Amino acid sequence: MRTSRFVDRRAAGEELGRAVRARPLPAGAVVLGVPRGGLVVAAPVARALAAPLIPVLVHKLGMPWQPEAAYGALDADGHAVTDTVFVAEAFAGTRQTEEVSGAVRRELERRRQAYAAPPLSDWVPGRCAILVDDGLATGYTMLAAVRYVRRRAPAQLVVAAPCASTAAVRLLAPEADAVVTLVASEDFVSVGQYYDDFTQTSDEEVLALLREANGPGPR
Repeated sequence: MRTSRFVDRRAAGEELGRAVRARPLPAGAVVLGVPRGGLVVAAPVARALAAPLIPVLVHKLGMPWQPEAAYGALDADGHAVTDTVFVAEAFAGTRQTEEVSGAVRRELERRRQAYAAPPLSDWVPGRCAILVDDGLATGYTMLAAVRYVRRRAPAQLVVAAPCASTAAVRLLAPEADAVVTLVASEDFVSVGQYYDDFTQTSDEEVLALLREANGPGPR
């Protein structure tokens, strides 16, 4: 288990790709990246496995007063996972959760169109699905992704991220067939603390990564 920081998401993805490739995986895997930063990490993983790279449409539900801090996540089917205890305490008597969910649903639809994201049912059933993000803080975004993909009946489901809190690993372990991480810490504060360069990823970068991985046309 490494202790130093990652240079950037691409470097982290290359290291993660080697770790995933070292596992006994069935042939014909598909790599599913969580947009946007997770797709930058997922691209080298897909390359290491000679696998297609597909965006998985989930998005965190951020607190209105601190959008980077998630209280849950929503998938493109409209299913949410949330920290129910926190929501009951922090949002009591307000409509803020509905407002946040509405904004996230609109963003997921925008990304589906912007990335020309293919249906997971075209790629996942009966295959090994490897879900990749740039880090797991609370684990709720990845938990939403795991449940979203499970409904498409993969033969095996592996979660992979360069860094994670031990709480996120504990949350995900019962729902994934394996959780692969290079750094897991009890003292996890934020994903960004594990990167020298944690610049926000743009839609243009995502599209370039998908073209590079899969070719210019639909697959």
